[in-house]
Amino acid sequence: MARKGTVAIIGRPNVGKSTLFNRIIKDRLAIVEDTPGVTRDRIYAYSEWLTREFLLIDTGGITLDHQALFAEEIKMQAEIAINEADVIVFVVSYKEGISPDDEMIAKMLYKAKKPVILAINKYDKQEKDNELYEYMALGFGEPIAISASHGIGIGDLLDQIISYLDELPVKIKNKGINFSIIGRPNVGKSSLTNAILGEERVIVSDIAGTTTDSIDTTFTRNKTEYTVIDTAGIRRKGKVYEKLEKYSVLRAVSAIERSDIVLLLIDGTQKVTDQDTNIGGLAFEQKKPVIIVVNKWDAIPQKTERTMNEIEKQIRGYFKYLNYAKMVFVSALEKKRLNALFSAIEEVYTGLKQRVKTSVLNEILVKAQLLNPPPDFNGGRVKIYYATQPESTIPTFIMFCNNPQYVHFSYKRFLENQIRDYFGFNGVPINILFRERK
Repeated sequence: MARKGTVAIIGRPNVGKSTLFNRIIKDRLAIVEDTPGVTRDRIYAYSEWLTREFLLIDTGGITLDHQALFAEEIKMQAEIAINEADVIVFVVSYKEGISPDDEMIAKMLYKAKKPVILAINKYDKQEKDNELYEYMALGFGEPIAISASHGIGIGDLLDQIISYLDELPVKIKNKGINFSIIGRPNVGKSSLTNAILGEERVIVSDIAGTTTDSIDTTFTRNKTEYTVIDTAGIRRKGKVYEKLEKYSVLRAVSAIERSDIVLLLIDGTQKVTDQDTNIGGLAFEQKKPVIIVVNKWDAIPQKTERTMNEIEKQIRGYFKYLNYAKMVFVSALEKKRLNALFSAIEEVYTGLKQRVKTSVLNEILVKAQLLNPPPDFNGGRVKIYYATQPESTIPTFIMFCNNPQYVHFSYKRFLENQIRDYFGFNGVPINILFRERK
């Protein structure tokens, strides 16, 4: 199975990068859920074309003008996006022609040694003309003419993107339980990895962004094999740029994809930030089991028996979309409460693999409908005839009914709660699909 892949939109200012970004993600509006608690940062979004899903990254305009506002910061952001991308869309303006900025960006992209699609934006003509071939001087082959504002040529561009993504290497899953550690910079990801492994396998620093690459380490604990994936922070040429926190989410994408379980690490000594919820949202969107791990428990002063419950309640208020997630408090520095963490991992993994007998599932559903009959919705009342649990990466239940349009979201939530009450699935997302019985 090919991985989803990441696509970055790169170019100088005012060539229409954000317009193109918005144009592409609008093709997926029917799939995107407006989930309370998931903060949306327009720097990235999932999109889909011909059933192929990918992560799309928008970037600021790169310019040679060092006096321009945030010029260096924007260039660094773009370099991070280029480094994380599997495919790069290089946007140039047809109306303004090739500029020195375009030539400078082209040199950056040569060094990346990744597939680059040259998109000539603001092209509103019905037929291509010979002037387009002048852009081949940039060195990326025949360009694709588009108009992001009018939607011209977007299908051709997406076809080219998908053709490159389909060539990505196949995912190879390690044996045992694979879990990733994600979180914003400086919450202790590397320290927790070292505490788990019992050795200084990853360089630890108090400076945000020390880790530069994802590191997979396989180990055995209590006769169970695990692979921990430590997601990378942000660093460039030995310098750390603290203003680039929102780009750390890009480092987490591939790690989440390869994980059975995701550990969302947050700093227990600080308030939950938008960045925390952004990163948690990535795991939520990929329908991965999440354990919220509250680090630096040792640094919380004047702890009482009620402290943990009070902090948990506060944190869960920020992660309402992860209401199923388990929460564990640890101290990576003092290597404390790691047993509680692994107990949670094992419990979640057991729930992930759990299967329910069809007869028992249907018995519970009958009781649930008698206990709480479904409400009228969209001109009718849903009647569930039977349900089954197919093979899936997460527990999925298909419910065959008279009409899926009659299902109110609150009743779907009620059924999920009934399934959890009877069968557990602790810490695991549940997917319920309604199908019309033919």
